[in-house]
Amino acid sequence: MTTSETQLHKVFVYGSFQEPDVHKIMLDRTPEIISATLPGFKRFRLKGRLYPCIVPSETGEVHGKILMGITDEELVNLDTVEGDEYERVTVGAVREDNSEKLAVKTYIWVNKDDPDMYGEWDFEEWKSKHKAKFIESFKAIMEWKKIPQEKRGKYIDVLRENVGDATSS
Repeated sequence: MTTSETQLHKVFVYGSFQEPDVHKIMLDRTPEIISATLPGFKRFRLKGRLYPCIVPSETGEVHGKILMGITDEELVNLDTVEGDEYERVTVGAVREDNSEKLAVKTYIWVNKDDPDMYGEWDFEEWKSKHKAKFIESFKAIMEWKKIPQEKRGKYIDVLRENVGDATSS
């Protein structure tokens, strides 16, 4: 497939991936970003982690960002980072600037009854309290990805090891 034939994706992000500094590490660029709302989902904190999850909720809605123009390779990179605790699905998000509904990909938490889910995750709180530590840990994950697969552990161990207990935030 040539570059002109490559499919570009729209990905709804609702946690730390809303932060442009994280895009620069993960994608090596900052894509076009659109503010959006995802109806039918609720966002939760996760005990011991600096990132949230979302699960279906009839009455919920999640505010986040749509990353535009994500390449197939970048989508595979996102799949790898999200790991097997998340499932990539296609959903309908609503642009906040003009109310247009867009089909987007997003990552939902596989274990909808996870006892580690609690409370509402807040992006502004994350930026002020945890952004620097998360970015440090995320850089370690991106380095981890360069190690041959048979010699590496799970990236989640890198994040948990570097963040400690984040439940009090």
